[in-house]
Amino acid sequence: MRILIACEYSGSVRDAFIRGGHDAMSCDLLPTDAPGPHYQGDVMDIIKDDWDMMVAHPPCTYMSCAGACRMYPKKGIVDSERLAKAMEAKKFFMALLKAPIPRICVENPKPLNILGLPAETQIIQPWMFGEPYTKKTLLWLKNLEPLTPTNVITQGVVPFCPSNTSRKLGGKSLGAAKRGNDAKNRSATFQGIADAMATQWN
Repeated sequence: MRILIACEYSGSVRDAFIRGGHDAMSCDLLPTDAPGPHYQGDVMDIIKDDWDMMVAHPPCTYMSCAGACRMYPKKGIVDSERLAKAMEAKKFFMALLKAPIPRICVENPKPLNILGLPAETQIIQPWMFGEPYTKKTLLWLKNLEPLTPTNVITQGVVPFCPSNTSRKLGGKSLGAAKRGNDAKNRSATFQGIADAMATQWN
C-alpha cells in the first residue's frame, strides 16, 4: 500500500510500515529526524496523491485538555485568542479526518470539550503495546479496525508526560525523563504502537 504518515518527522510510524513492505512516506513542515522518504512541506500539497492509507498526527498544542488552564486563565472565562488558535487547529484536524483517502487514522490526546470534535473510535495507552508508560492517546479511525493490544504491561508503569500524578513527584515526568525532555522526542510515536499499526493495518 501507499501510506502517508502526516505530521511526522521522527519516522517511527513511516519506518514501521516500510519494514512491513509498504510504500510509506512521512510529511511535516520540519525535516525528518531519520533518513527515509519524507516530504517537507504542507501535507495538503500531497493529500490527494492517491494514497491507500493515512496515519496523521496533527498538532495538539491548542486542542489538548492539557492546555485547559491556558484556555481558561480565569474560572469560567475563555481566552478568546487561544480559542481562535484552537479552532484553526480543529479545522486542520477535520481536514485530515475527512481527506479523500480510503483508510485513515488520526491520533491526538484528549481534546477540550469546547471544540466539539467528533467522538474518538478508540483510546490506547503505551503500556498496552509493551511500553512501560501511561500516555492516553485517542484514535479516530476510518475503515480501520481498532488496534489490538500486543504486550500488556501491568507493573512498573509510570506517567510519561507531566500530569496531576507527576506533579506530586515535584512536577517531574518519569517517562519523559527516561526518553528525553526535548518536545520532539516526547511527541514521537512509541515504537510498540507504531509496530502494532504496521502489522495490524495491512
